[in-house]
Amino acid sequence: MAEDRQPPRFRGDDNVLDQQYRRALSSFEGIILSQIDIKNRLGDRLNYSIQAGIIILGTVAVSLLILLLTLSSQINRISGVVANMNAHFTSVSSEMHTISQRMGSLEQRAALLEQMSRQTSIIDREMRVIASDMDRMRQSVSGINSDVGNVSNNVGSISVNVDRMNNEVQIMTREMLHMSKPARTMNKFFPFP
Repeated sequence: MAEDRQPPRFRGDDNVLDQQYRRALSSFEGIILSQIDIKNRLGDRLNYSIQAGIIILGTVAVSLLILLLTLSSQINRISGVVANMNAHFTSVSSEMHTISQRMGSLEQRAALLEQMSRQTSIIDREMRVIASDMDRMRQSVSGINSDVGNVSNNVGSISVNVDRMNNEVQIMTREMLHMSKPARTMNKFFPFP
């Protein structure tokens, strides 16, 4: 029988193969460990980025909340001033209605004067009526003068209220500038084009 002969192995060949296997295994292990280290570093950076983003979003939310609270308080002040102005406008409207009634009365008196020019036969009696009407007109004119004085007072009150509104708007402007300081500071930290 013929036996298959295998070339004899030397112990030195096994040692070389064993050393090559160990070197390959240690290189593979080094590659895997460096990949794990890189993934850990990337995970840490991602966590830091997420935390920074949450802090920035929290700061923006707090800034927006402060802005909204300030605006709501200013709107309440403005609505109070507008309600006050509305009351004065209502008073002016009632005074104008009174003036309109007085003007209607004056037009009626003027119509009486036209009729007097046509009726010359009763001039004396009409003259007495005219004298009494003129007295009433004087009273109406004095009433109109007092009404005009009241209207002037109301316009003065409106002017004072407009000045108050102007002051409130200036206060709001200063508060808006004060509230925008954190945003400008954040713009210095994170400059965007």
